[in-house]
Amino acid sequence: MKPTKALHDLGQSLWLDNITRELLNSGTLLRYIDELSVTGLTSNPTIFDQAIKNSSMYDADIARKAPSAKSGEDLFFELAIADLSRAADLFQPVFARTDGVDGWVSLEVSPLLAHDTNATLAAARDLHRRAGKPNLFIKIPGTSEGLPAIEEAIFAGIPVNVTLLFSREQYIAAAHAYLRGVERRIEAGLNPAVASVASLFLSRWDVAVGGKVRAELTNRLGIAIAQRTYKAYRELLDSPRFQHAANAGARAQRMLWASTGTKDPKASDTLYVKALAAPFTINTMPEGTLKAFSDHGEVGDILAPDGGDCEAVLTSFAKAGIDVDALAAQLQEEGASSFAKSWNDLIDRVAAKGAAMRKAN
Repeated sequence: MKPTKALHDLGQSLWLDNITRELLNSGTLLRYIDELSVTGLTSNPTIFDQAIKNSSMYDADIARKAPSAKSGEDLFFELAIADLSRAADLFQPVFARTDGVDGWVSLEVSPLLAHDTNATLAAARDLHRRAGKPNLFIKIPGTSEGLPAIEEAIFAGIPVNVTLLFSREQYIAAAHAYLRGVERRIEAGLNPAVASVASLFLSRWDVAVGGKVRAELTNRLGIAIAQRTYKAYRELLDSPRFQHAANAGARAQRMLWASTGTKDPKASDTLYVKALAAPFTINTMPEGTLKAFSDHGEVGDILAPDGGDCEAVLTSFAKAGIDVDALAAQLQEEGASSFAKSWNDLIDRVAAKGAAMRKAN
């Protein structure tokens, strides 16, 4: 049995953290679904920037859509929605078979809106309407300004992938925003079964402390943060508050492990996949990590609901001078800034291509 199937059979969803038109046109994504147990897909501005930068497959669409596009951003969303709609259709059988638990793709609102609640909500509404796919999440960052937008989007019935979460505390804040939206739907007599996932970013923790701690702590911080957050996730699912909402028809917001590609060349290329096996969670993997795990991965022990040894490990990091709370805030801000830079590069690239093609025509 392939390691990917073994992990899927354990109860964890394997999603691909990538999308390109080449993956779609070549049949590679369909092969990953059929052969590697991939049941969903995530995207972000960096992924689309690389896809459009490194391929001419978007040129014909850019030439056709550029004359009517209102802006470079509008043109980009036309391209992204086209790709993600095709991917959503490929995952539709999974979505139907699991009654909407699995089989999702994700599209991010502009990262430039990460600190603007009203604009984020307006963008989420617009993209949800434009895409028109039942299995497409709108990604909203779990920043302090993003939390009210998450609540309002859920209340409006928009499925949300909460992105840029780096700690237990950030996860809990996002989970409560989701629950508030659900509870408001219950109070309003609306169907509370609005799907959501909470995406916790992991490998960036270990990059941030690389070379700053003793050898035995190397590449252990991201996993410890995941263990601590998983404990909070399980406690929330067991809480009277969630069970009350579930009794009224609410769905659980699922935990998603993000940024699970190993950055340290000296470490295992399947480090975060092996360490984070857990039912009713998602691991979204870069393409290289997915292939590596399929080839030589091992399914590790299931995550302990009580967090295992995470607090002891985190205490060791504290003694080494690592302020986890401060670093979580820093990583979230850096993540938002990184996506904003990729976004600006992406929109400039699309706009330049569109202008050149309008001129050529």
